[in-house]
Amino acid sequence: MQDHDLLDPAFDERLRDLELKAQADKVMVAFVAEFSRGKSELINAIFFAGYGRRIMPATAGRTTMCPTELGFEARLAPCLRLLPIETRLQPQPLSEWRLAPERWQHLDLDVGDPEQLAQTMARVADTIRVDLDQARALGFWSDDVPEDNLPVGADGRVEVPKWRHALINLDHPLLKAGLVILDTPGLNAIGAEPELTVSLIPQAQAVVFILAADAGVTRSDLAIWREHLAGTGAPGVATRYAVLNKIDTLWDGLSTPEQTQAQLDSQCAKTAELLQLQPAQVIAVSAQKALLAKVNGDERLLQDSRLPVLEDLLGQRLIGERQQVLMAAVQTGIAQLRQETERILAFRRRELAEQLLELKGLRGKNGTVVQQLRLRVEREQAEFDQSGARLNAVRSVHLRLLKDVFELLGNSALKREMAELNAKLRQPGIKFGLKAAYAGTFDRLRNVLLKVQALEDEIQTMLTTTFRQLNADYGFSLQVAPTPDMTRFVRDLDVVERTHLQYLGTSNLLRLVSPEFTDRLVRALHARVRSICETALAEMELWNKSASAQLDAQLRERRRHHRQRVEAIARIQQAASGLSERIEDLGEQDQLLDRLQEKLDVLIMPFQRGVRAGAQAVNG
Repeated sequence: MQDHDLLDPAFDERLRDLELKAQADKVMVAFVAEFSRGKSELINAIFFAGYGRRIMPATAGRTTMCPTELGFEARLAPCLRLLPIETRLQPQPLSEWRLAPERWQHLDLDVGDPEQLAQTMARVADTIRVDLDQARALGFWSDDVPEDNLPVGADGRVEVPKWRHALINLDHPLLKAGLVILDTPGLNAIGAEPELTVSLIPQAQAVVFILAADAGVTRSDLAIWREHLAGTGAPGVATRYAVLNKIDTLWDGLSTPEQTQAQLDSQCAKTAELLQLQPAQVIAVSAQKALLAKVNGDERLLQDSRLPVLEDLLGQRLIGERQQVLMAAVQTGIAQLRQETERILAFRRRELAEQLLELKGLRGKNGTVVQQLRLRVEREQAEFDQSGARLNAVRSVHLRLLKDVFELLGNSALKREMAELNAKLRQPGIKFGLKAAYAGTFDRLRNVLLKVQALEDEIQTMLTTTFRQLNADYGFSLQVAPTPDMTRFVRDLDVVERTHLQYLGTSNLLRLVSPEFTDRLVRALHARVRSICETALAEMELWNKSASAQLDAQLRERRRHHRQRVEAIARIQQAASGLSERIEDLGEQDQLLDRLQEKLDVLIMPFQRGVRAGAQAVNG
C-alpha cells in the first residue's frame, strides 16, 4: 500500500497499534489470599507440575513476601527480575520502575534444572531486617495501627520483604497464550501497598480469591474481600471468583463420598452467600493433590482434585473472551483500512474516467480547442488552490479546539488536581472529610471528560460541514468517523473511585495519618488516572489524524489529477501522437487499479479467515 501511495500516516499508525496489541495483549488474573491458604501450591500445580516437584516456595507460613507477576515475553529469556524494596522511598510509581530495567536485579532461570529453578524462585521470599524508622518509611510500621505491625526482634529491628515486586518470565502454554498471574501477599502487605490495592488488582481482568475449604471464609479473609476486592470489578461482569482450596482435608475415611460431597456443597454455598457471588463463581480444588496427581500421572486423582475446572476457567473462558475482543478489534481495523483504501481507488477510477472522456473528446479537434481545454484545466486548478485559504481557516479552528483537549487531558492539569487532593489528605489528624475530598476530585475529573466530549462534538460538527461542502464542490467522498466515546473513560474513573473509597476503610483511614502513606496513595491514584487520560488522549489523537489524513489524501489525489491533466494536454500540443498515447496510458492505469484491488482482497483474506477460525476455536 505504501508503494502505491495508498497508506496514509494515520492508518499506518493504526495498523502498527493493532500489531502491538496482537503481540502484547495480556489477561491478568490476580491470585489473592491470606497466608497459608495454599496459593503458592496452586501455582505449582498449574504451572510447574511438569518439573516433577515444587518450584515456588510452598512451606507453612509466609512464603510469597512481595507481589509476583508470572508471565511470558518472547523477547526475554526465562528469568526472575526483582525490584528492591527501597524504591518505595522514591516518588516513582511501579509503572515507571518497569521502564527502568537497570534498577531490577536480574536472575536467569535454567528451565532444564528444577533444583536451580526452585532455588532461584525462592528469592521472592527474601527478607531484610530494618530499624523502626525505616520500616515506618517503607510502610511496614504504623504507630496508629499497632495490631498490623510486624514483631520487633531483640535487636530492635523488624523483618520486612527485601523486594517490592517480582517479575517471572517463563514459557508455559497458558502464559504464552497471554495469561499473566499476579501472585499477591497476605492482608498486611495488601493494606500497606496502595499501588497494589488501588491499581494492580482492580486493573486485573479477574481476581481469584483463595480460601481454605476446611475453614471457609474466616474473619481475615472477609476483611480482605470487603476492603479490597468486593465491588471493584466491572459492573455486571463476573470478574471475581472464589477458590476453596484443600478440599482433600474433607476426604474423611469415616464419611461416605456422598457425605463428603454434601459437606463440600454446603461450604461452597456458604462461601457464595457470604461473598455475594453466584454459585458458579465458587470453585473447589485440592492444589496439593493436583500437583501430586500430575507428578505421578494419576488421572483419577487429578479429576478428584478438580483442578481442571479452574484451568478451564483460566484458559478457555478468560483468555478466550479476551481473544474474541482482540479479534473484533483486528477485524474492525482491517475493515476500516479496506474501506478507506477502496475509497481512494474509487476516487482514482472516477478521475481517470473523467480524464479519459475529456481526452477522447479531443480527437479530430484543432489546436485552438486543445489550448482552450488547457486554459480551463489551469483555471480549475487555480480555483481549487484558492480553496486552500478556506481549509486553512478550518484547520486553525480545529487546532485551537484540539489544543483545548490536550490541555484538559494533559499531565499538568492532572498534577494540579492531585496536588490539591494530597494537600487535603495531609492535613493533621484523622481525615473524616476524606470521602468528600475524593468525591470533589473525581467530580472534577469526570467533568473534564465531559468537556472533552463536548469539544469532540464541536470538532465533528465543523468537519462534517466542511467535508459535505468539499464533497459537493469537488466530488470528494470524505466521511467523519464517530468521535471516541468518553463515557467509557468516565466509567473507568467510576471504578477507580469505588476502589479508593473502598480502600479507605477504618484500618486504612488510620494509616493516612502518616504523610508517607498519603503520598504513596496519591501517587498510585495519579498513575491510574493518568493512564485513563493518556488512553483517552491517544484515541482522540488517532481519530483526529484519521480525519486529517483522509482530507489530505483526497486533496493530494485531486492535485495529482490536475497535474496529470495539464501534462497530458501539453504532450498532446507538442506531438500529434500524444493523444493516442495518453488515452492508452490511462487505460493501463485503470487496469493497474483493478490489480491493486485484487491484491488488496488477497492480502485481507487471511485476516478474515484467521478471525473466523479463532472465533470457532474459542467457541469450541
